[in-house]
Amino acid sequence: MKKVKAAFRGIVIFLLCMIEVYPLFWMLTASFKKQAEWSEKPAYALNDGFYFQNYSDAWTRGHMSTFFKNSLITTLVALVFIVFFSVTVGFAVTKMKWKFRNAVAQYFRFGIMIPVAIALIPLFQIYSKTNMLNTRTCLIITYIAFGLSLSIYLVQGYLRSFPDDIMEAAVIDGCGIYRLMWHIVTPLMKNSIVTVLVLQFFFKWNDLLFSMTFISDSALKTVQTGLLYFSDEFGSKNWGAIFASVSMSVFPLLILYMALNKKLMEGMTAGAVKG
Repeated sequence: MKKVKAAFRGIVIFLLCMIEVYPLFWMLTASFKKQAEWSEKPAYALNDGFYFQNYSDAWTRGHMSTFFKNSLITTLVALVFIVFFSVTVGFAVTKMKWKFRNAVAQYFRFGIMIPVAIALIPLFQIYSKTNMLNTRTCLIITYIAFGLSLSIYLVQGYLRSFPDDIMEAAVIDGCGIYRLMWHIVTPLMKNSIVTVLVLQFFFKWNDLLFSMTFISDSALKTVQTGLLYFSDEFGSKNWGAIFASVSMSVFPLLILYMALNKKLMEGMTAGAVKG
């Protein structure tokens, strides 16, 4: 009976994996198809060969190079500030003793519960009146603001389980508060920082709502908004190039996730168990 249950469980897991993997496999193979193959064969048919011109078309004629550059600039700049503020604020409200630390921590926790759509119109009006629409700055500021609450919460989860004995020993040895935070605590919380980086990178890279609302200039569009208007660059549906552009935006994230999966899981569970 146990063998039957194990076999059934294995079959279910295999089917679930196929359901998850097959769309990615189909998208990758479709990105190498010639345009003629879409009309001559069914969409699910495998490609005859590897037509790399689709990726060249997507990168040049489809302006994916520009979209990638814009996404990288806005995402990486936002990540620097998110990590800096999440580490400093998380340390201040978790390990330092001061009057309003619980109120400040609660304030940032409330930020997790705010729906993104509620802030769209007020932010649009603010950026419009300050002439910040169609700039990378408005995206970066928005990414930082909406990324801080969750990032601080994750950092707090790790710092709650961080041994106070280590910090007390450092203070006894003459370590100041800033040196304590940056040279003692921060290097030991690398898994938590990696978790913040990976999660926020996914969120910002895949952002469509903010970039579509605040950016209308084609030269400043990010990857996700660029994909929406990708087919317009060709006049007709160049499906091979379209799937090539989607593959370029998706598979780097999958590779990054698989490479950092262990540290990501350790950072997510940090502080869940005391002892």
